[in-house]
Amino acid sequence: MIRCVTGTTPAVDRAPTARLWWAALAAVVAVSVGTEFVLHLVDPEDASLGVVERVVRFFSYFTVQSNLLVLAAVIPLVRNPLHDGPVWRVVRLASLLGITITGIVYAVVLAPLYDPEGLKAWTNAGEHYVSPVMAVLGWLLFGPRPRITTAVVGRALLWPVAWIAWILAQGTVTDWYPYDFMDVAAHGYAVALRNLAFVVLLALAFLLLFRFVDRRLPATDAPEPLVHAG
Repeated sequence: MIRCVTGTTPAVDRAPTARLWWAALAAVVAVSVGTEFVLHLVDPEDASLGVVERVVRFFSYFTVQSNLLVLAAVIPLVRNPLHDGPVWRVVRLASLLGITITGIVYAVVLAPLYDPEGLKAWTNAGEHYVSPVMAVLGWLLFGPRPRITTAVVGRALLWPVAWIAWILAQGTVTDWYPYDFMDVAAHGYAVALRNLAFVVLLALAFLLLFRFVDRRLPATDAPEPLVHAG
């Protein structure tokens, strides 16, 4: 029995390559964030902070949350590159959004101002360069697609909105903000809220862009038409 694809050459099974890609990305994120967390605890920038405050602040950073979302999204893909599920779809899209913003903002705004050394240079590269490139490029290469609907876009937007609400809420108590553009103590609520409104609009634009691309690129789940001969 000979199996051939009508009108095309036989398809190549990309699942092993996809699994390897996602496993490598998961390892980069886990090692980078894990090492950064340990360094944040044992060598804090502000030694006057207690352990609980250090932990809370570490997990309040947009970069950290974005990378953790990437980790949560790609681990199922290591087992099954065509993984799907209603909650997973939202996590995957939120991770793509977060890590894209992380990579762009760091490369354009923060990189010229920040020059980490030693282990921090490696963890910084993993979180801000390797993870964004591998996450987005892997999605373009391996999908899985289609996965992004209008409902998924709306639910994924809840995460950055919730992150903003959390930062503003804790900031009223601690006067600490992870990024200058949202520092109410320095700029006042009017400026900070204006900046954050722009962030939300930017997030929505990226989400819609991901939805557009998800629908335009070839589906990874589509069955191949086969004919049998011999």
